[in-house]
Amino acid sequence: MRVDGLYVSGTGVELPVPMAAEAARDAGLCDDWTVRRTRIRSVCVSDEPGPELAVRAARRALAAAGAGPDRIDLVLHADTYHQGHDLWAPASYVQRGAVGNACLAVEVRQLSNGGMAALELGAAYLLADPERDSVLITTGDRFCLPGFDRWRTDPGTVCGDGGTALVLSARGGFARLLSLVTVSAPELESMGRGDDPFGDAPLTARAPISIEAHRAHLLREFGAGAVLERLQAGQREAYERALKEAGLAAADVDRFVLPNLGRPKMDFQFFEPLGIDPERTTWPWGSGVGHLGAGDQIAGLDRLASTGALSVGQTCVLISAGASFAWSVAVLQIVGDPAGAPFPYCPSPRGV
Repeated sequence: MRVDGLYVSGTGVELPVPMAAEAARDAGLCDDWTVRRTRIRSVCVSDEPGPELAVRAARRALAAAGAGPDRIDLVLHADTYHQGHDLWAPASYVQRGAVGNACLAVEVRQLSNGGMAALELGAAYLLADPERDSVLITTGDRFCLPGFDRWRTDPGTVCGDGGTALVLSARGGFARLLSLVTVSAPELESMGRGDDPFGDAPLTARAPISIEAHRAHLLREFGAGAVLERLQAGQREAYERALKEAGLAAADVDRFVLPNLGRPKMDFQFFEPLGIDPERTTWPWGSGVGHLGAGDQIAGLDRLASTGALSVGQTCVLISAGASFAWSVAVLQIVGDPAGAPFPYCPSPRGV
């Protein structure tokens, strides 16, 4: 999609203290094979619900953007797992706790691609009306039993708890959005349900959830080779289209923000098919955080911005994939100091 005149003006995270993988193994939470295979060093573990983590991340992002309630025209909250209540709107909770205005607030459910899906929806919302100023995008999850075993529910992925937030603005910011592409493959949606019957309530098929059982059904249905080829092809398509729309070659990219998955999955889906050097990515840091569901991309961007790893003129690519199945890629150009004072408000449309 065309994204002329949109910027990231602030980011924020709320990450609890991580638990070392070896400590989890010694406590019987996982086995030694999982620790060695995934190469996950530690994972963030929280006693607080995802929406509360999102609220605190949002407050930091709004402060970094210098954005008050009057500038937020939409709140989008993306999540992956249970938010703590049934028949409840967590986006409104985030809005109440972090923004305090009366704009539209909407929950986004696209699994691990949720944060990037929210970014695309927020971009379209801003572009639809030149009077709109900014969109607050948040994510927040706590992966816990009895429904979710962070070490075993999705083999090869270790899930971490945390909240993230990003302010997308049409008035200016430290990173200009050059392109944003999403590719989907709805024929793979059974990866999230297998052949389980539709249930009348959560966790009626099994508890904890087993992505491994669902994935096995998909591989039987389509064949392992066809599924693996489709996964790589979708990721490459989104990546190559995003670079093309941004007018860049892969060699022009300075930093990559990738999902925080186990190392075999990283090699298969990102490092090898896209030709990305792991040292140019956030994975060395993310392997100490765990997979934040919908929030890896925002958290990774915040990490680069807050540590001074990005400088004016550099490019940064955010890459995402979500089961059931969608791939999103965004290309950013750094136009201001991410670690500096809040970007000055520009009242003219589209950041001109």
